[in-house]
Amino acid sequence: MQTSVHPFLWFDDQAEEAAALYTSLIPRSRVTVTRTYPDGAPGGMAGKVMSVSFELDGLPVEALNAGPQFRFTEAFSFYVSVTTQDEVDRLWDGLIAGGGEPSQCGWLKDPYGLSWQIVPTALDELLGDPDPARAQRAMQAMLGMTRLDIAALRAAADG
Repeated sequence: MQTSVHPFLWFDDQAEEAAALYTSLIPRSRVTVTRTYPDGAPGGMAGKVMSVSFELDGLPVEALNAGPQFRFTEAFSFYVSVTTQDEVDRLWDGLIAGGGEPSQCGWLKDPYGLSWQIVPTALDELLGDPDPARAQRAMQAMLGMTRLDIAALRAAADG
């Protein structure tokens, strides 16, 4: 028997739209299956998109359209590790567009309320610096940022 564990996201009615956005922004991503509610589904849902299966950089994700009963919180987020400022900016701008909200320390909410962390690999390197003063300066700089800025983080670490 094969076991698979992956995220399951509950949307009001935007699963298909969200999957299209996410797969357009994250490399090596694709929508794999779109399912509709069958005839006889409650609440007049027959024929409407019920769920979408997709992959984000190979990670399987399920998304369900099931109404407004549950909302996303920051308790769950997608953590996206990137290597360049261009990648930070592209993903940040793409996920904020259309009604998303910036937050602190590289966090944001997309237009559907799902939280994301867009984190350059340089941050891990700086926070793990063997010189605790450099790591502390990088941490302090990060705490004052919304979108993470690699050059500013490096400059802060260098003092």
